[in-house]
Amino acid sequence: MCGVFGVFNHPDAAKLTYLGLYALQHRGQESAGIASTDGDKMYSEVHMGEVSAVFNESNLSKLMGDAAIGHVRYSTTGVSNIKNAQPLGIQSVKGYLALAHNGSLVSAREWRDKLEKKGSIFQATSDTAVVLHLIAHTDGRTLEQGIDYALSKLKGAFSMIFLSPTKMVAVRDPYGFRPLCLGKIGSGWVFASETCALDLIGAEYVRDVEPGEMVTIDKSGVKSRHFAKAKTKQAMCIFEFIYFSRPDSMIYGKSVLGVRRQLGANLAYECLAKGLKGDVVIGVPDSANSAAIGFSHASGIPYDTGLIRNHYIGRTFIEPSQHIRDFGAKIKYNPVKELLRGKRVVVVDDSIVRGTTMRKLVKMIHDAGAKEVHLAISSPPVIAPCFYGIDTPNKEELIAARQSVEDIRKYMGVDSLHYLSVSGMLKAAEIPAGDFCKACFTDKYIIK
Repeated sequence: MCGVFGVFNHPDAAKLTYLGLYALQHRGQESAGIASTDGDKMYSEVHMGEVSAVFNESNLSKLMGDAAIGHVRYSTTGVSNIKNAQPLGIQSVKGYLALAHNGSLVSAREWRDKLEKKGSIFQATSDTAVVLHLIAHTDGRTLEQGIDYALSKLKGAFSMIFLSPTKMVAVRDPYGFRPLCLGKIGSGWVFASETCALDLIGAEYVRDVEPGEMVTIDKSGVKSRHFAKAKTKQAMCIFEFIYFSRPDSMIYGKSVLGVRRQLGANLAYECLAKGLKGDVVIGVPDSANSAAIGFSHASGIPYDTGLIRNHYIGRTFIEPSQHIRDFGAKIKYNPVKELLRGKRVVVVDDSIVRGTTMRKLVKMIHDAGAKEVHLAISSPPVIAPCFYGIDTPNKEELIAARQSVEDIRKYMGVDSLHYLSVSGMLKAAEIPAGDFCKACFTDKYIIK
């Protein structure tokens, strides 16, 4: 998860970064931060909480300069505290450097141990801190050489934006796990995790940063080269299409909304082949709405708004403790009884991870008077943890890793349970299977 954003060569760099983080808020709510530079000094404001709570006119005015990077955090490595909030900064003999990182580095612990034995003192416990310390240890004369050295030692998923007093550098790992795009606004340049952030500030989408590419922007312009050869078998995270990204974004060159509708349509074709019948299709708002509409169009079963979501509580999937998730499930949704009463209801959701929220939702729909409840999931069963940036660290947390589809159906209390096949999922994105990481659905990992 996490969202990264950067602006170079614009007088309102910090304010535009603030707006960009607003657009990326769905990617992380634990902390928000911005680092800026005026070409000489560096400035930073990093705090716990959401963007609207963290920034105000007073602290934004302190972020001077025409270049800035920002970050919204969702932790997968390192505890959730201010020391791990980003952008992280380091002062070394090479000067001051700030870094915003999306992804997870699977080799970070190994290198952290090596660096500590050499005398490095870590304040942050996240994997991102390792990158900065490796850069500080290199003999490279330029920032790019330091980044080259650090990235040559690390394995994992990363889309990163670096900021020094004179330049901004963006990199994406050779597999392309996490999205990162390049945009233009006037004479300035923008990097963002998703294109929806470009839309908000009125920037023009130029292209995606390619897997294995390093893009450097300074006063002389934009330079690009590949620090590593892009892998023949790339591994773009397919869960970005299923759940994480905003539907109005373009990622990996595809419309998120379009892919989600096709996921729903492919799911409908598979369900109809199994004899599924229903009176109404409803989506679990908001991330499953597009798939539910696609399901309705393909199946001919009318779509309606059967669940109303309270938008003043965050995503239950990324809350840190089970107690809070249970509490959130009770206040996040409310069924529309008049719509559901006496109906065969097809409930479309994007995924089942732990299963606790869905079980409560199904009970609500039954209590609202539904005659039958059929659950249709627009992704395959999540059977394995992700080590590349999704907070599912243990198989014990994944209901599909422990139970059969029939056992899950009984646990959920539904009349039928249907998951989209892996092939149906891949066809929806119209990209060859080798271009996606789907380890959470297959238990087969690109990077060990």
